[in-house]
Amino acid sequence: MSVLEIHQIPVLSDNYVYLAHDPATGDTAVVDPAVVGPVLDAAAEKNWTITHIINTHHHGDHTGGNLEIKSRTGCIIVGPRADRDRIPGIDVELGDGDTFMLGEAEARVFDVPGHTHGHIAYWFEQSDALFCGDTLFALGCGRVFEGTMDQMWSSLSKLKTLPGSTRVYCAHEYTQSNGRFALSVEPNNAALIARMADIDDMRQRGIPTVPSTLSEELATNPFLRPDSDDLQQTIGRVGGDAVSVFAETRRLKDNF
Repeated sequence: MSVLEIHQIPVLSDNYVYLAHDPATGDTAVVDPAVVGPVLDAAAEKNWTITHIINTHHHGDHTGGNLEIKSRTGCIIVGPRADRDRIPGIDVELGDGDTFMLGEAEARVFDVPGHTHGHIAYWFEQSDALFCGDTLFALGCGRVFEGTMDQMWSSLSKLKTLPGSTRVYCAHEYTQSNGRFALSVEPNNAALIARMADIDDMRQRGIPTVPSTLSEELATNPFLRPDSDDLQQTIGRVGGDAVSVFAETRRLKDNF
């Protein structure tokens, strides 16, 4: 199995697009191309040939570049089977339990509905890389637009089980604002307090806070921590089950 080389491309106001390159075969995937120009420029600068587009969900800030990049490169577009009708140019449909080979790098696919009905995530185990779109963010999670709170918690619970060393390549630079909310609901979390100091420093210096590691998220992300006594106390859900605590935390974030 190959270990991917991953290049991060900041676009729009706060999106991240990724190039994932298999050095063994030269295959290169664009993950969630919001736009075209910066992606093609980055690939040319790296001297990488785009062979695939990998989509996590249908939103335009993740698929906006699909058709033009496909037209320009002849690449194969891979995306969620459950949302194939909303993925522009889709060629390969994937769902929960499937595997996807990018050259010699293997990804396991998870259905992670909640943010959208057809959201999926790709875990490249050998590369310690999780491309999770808008399901899990650094210190946050996506809004529950099309699914239910139960679905979203179930989706996050799948991702929680991955190794702590897994790098979370989420699609947005929301970490600083997510962290402010996290501190409001878990104010006594020492790991969170320390992490936020680092994040504020990084953002002041223009350094991306993404990717984080799953171990960092498990220690500091309130949406993965419904069993936290501090969180339950702060939001008034002491002794609540995981879904109810998660749902109240998400509701508070929606209005933060």
